Amino acid sequence: MYPKKIARDTAKIVQSYLTYQAVMTIIDQLSETNPSQAIWLRQYSSRTNIQDGEAYLQGLMQDRKDLVLRILTVREHIAEQVLDFLPEMVLTGIQEANVKNRRELLERLTQSEPEISDPELDINDSPD
Repeated sequence: MYPKKIARDTAKIVQSYLTYQAVMTIIDQLSETNPSQAIWLRQYSSRTNIQDGEAYLQGLMQDRKDLVLRILTVREHIAEQVLDFLPEMVLTGIQEANVKNRRELLERLTQSEPEISDPELDINDSPD
């Protein structure tokens, strides 16, 4: 196991997710203040892969530098608000899910299969 690589990969995924959240926040804001710009950003985001947040921003930088700066600012603000809670929430979520899944697995492993009985082979039935 390579904990540093896993941490680095996880951080990249979280960073990209925060980019996505920033873009969605900005689209919502623009929907109220500048609907045409909101439509443009929504369309751009739908045809551009946002799963890699940094690549998304690099592409957007070619078209709309003002939006990139806004996304960077909002993303940083979101990160400052949520990252303190994230490690504990992730660990707690994993522990709770593990308990639930282990319980279900144990229940499935300990359930006995109902026996299928054939009425013709039942020994308790005696002809009278």
